[in-house]
Amino acid sequence: QVQLVESGGGLVQAGGSLRLSCAASGSIFSINRMGWYRQAPGNKRELVARVTNGGRTDYADSVKGRFTISRDNAKNTVYVQMNSLKPEDTAVYYCVAESSNPTINYWGKGTLVTVSS
Repeated sequence: QVQLVESGGGLVQAGGSLRLSCAASGSIFSINRMGWYRQAPGNKRELVARVTNGGRTDYADSVKGRFTISRDNAKNTVYVQMNSLKPEDTAVYYCVAESSNPTINYWGKGTLVTVSS
């Protein structure tokens, strides 16, 4: 069992910044890749950013250059720094942790980010 707890969501004006955090606990020894997805009302859940244990990152085209993902392996915590926020970034953001043994993904409950225009 792996538990993921997200924090840092809230209301921000367009052009502002937020930092989301996700702390993993429980059976965390097999966790490899961690990342963030988001889902806006009426839309499909989409990848925002992800990072491997070795530090390799990838981003959605819509956030590249504005968002930065990082992780602290010792703390089993992943972050995403979100700058220059736009109203279209409004969504529930979900943390995900990928385990290699067993092969399973764990999801947080989500944290709401609202960007006003």
